Amino acid sequence: MRIGLAIDAACDVPQAFIEANGITVLPIAVNVDGQRFVDDRAPAEIARFIERNLGGRSHSAETEPSSVEDVQRLFLERMVGEYDCVVCLTIMATRSPIHDNVIKASFAILKNYRPIREAAGRTGPFLMRVVDTRNIFAGSAPVVAETVRMIREGRSPAEVRERAAHVADCSYGYMLPRDLNYLRSRARSKGDRSVSLFSSMLGTALDIKPILRAHRGETGPVGKVRGFEQGAQSLFDYAARRVQAGLLVPSLSLSYGGDLDVMRNLPGYDALVRACADAGVDMLESPMGITGMVNAGEGALTLGLASEDHTASF
Repeated sequence: MRIGLAIDAACDVPQAFIEANGITVLPIAVNVDGQRFVDDRAPAEIARFIERNLGGRSHSAETEPSSVEDVQRLFLERMVGEYDCVVCLTIMATRSPIHDNVIKASFAILKNYRPIREAAGRTGPFLMRVVDTRNIFAGSAPVVAETVRMIREGRSPAEVRERAAHVADCSYGYMLPRDLNYLRSRARSKGDRSVSLFSSMLGTALDIKPILRAHRGETGPVGKVRGFEQGAQSLFDYAARRVQAGLLVPSLSLSYGGDLDVMRNLPGYDALVRACADAGVDMLESPMGITGMVNAGEGALTLGLASEDHTASF
């Protein structure tokens, strides 16, 4: 059985990894300051967004994840003729409508695929498996990496889906923003009052940064640090300790809202690289997608890993 993989564009994984594994990206349209971008993880489009210096104005951007019709068209025009089953991974359903859109689209896809497969010379039914990663940005990457591994091993669709759902439950995504005022403005534009005016002003004045965590469909602060570099050091040190303790998936993901060399020069990065190398853990580093930068702000750092339940202290 030929199994394909489709991911939400808000899952931060490297473009080289996407291309090497034949992953299909469900794009997200981003409209900001009269300009339109298509977030499909293509490096050229990410670079175009950064070069336009839209970071400070992006808090009011409108994002449009692939619609039900977009998903139907992509699958019926391309994927049902190439694969016998497609596993589709989305960011947390509590933060985006894309999961529900894919579920709704699946009804029409499964109803109309037969003549298309026959024309392509394929026999047998077409299957879809939709999994909510229950995480965002780099936090979704461990599920993507493990799904790729399971497909490579020739596992059945049921086994792939079950394992992906388990890893999703065990995935931890962390975000360190650079600009609290931007984060507050973006949250308010989406009706989220979780970052108050007082806290953002105080944080800016004292250079206090929150460390935010996404886990099992929920997001919230789990710590605070003085300064972005100190925050990066704390986050990298935590990740190195989890790597040494043993991960459920031998893969750790990082994404950064800008030039990756800036991230690689942050304190604690080199020690994390060594810890991953010693433990045989792959590091998946990628520029943050346009959707991530719109929501977290340029210069934000996100990190994802899959681990047994634990309490993180920062």
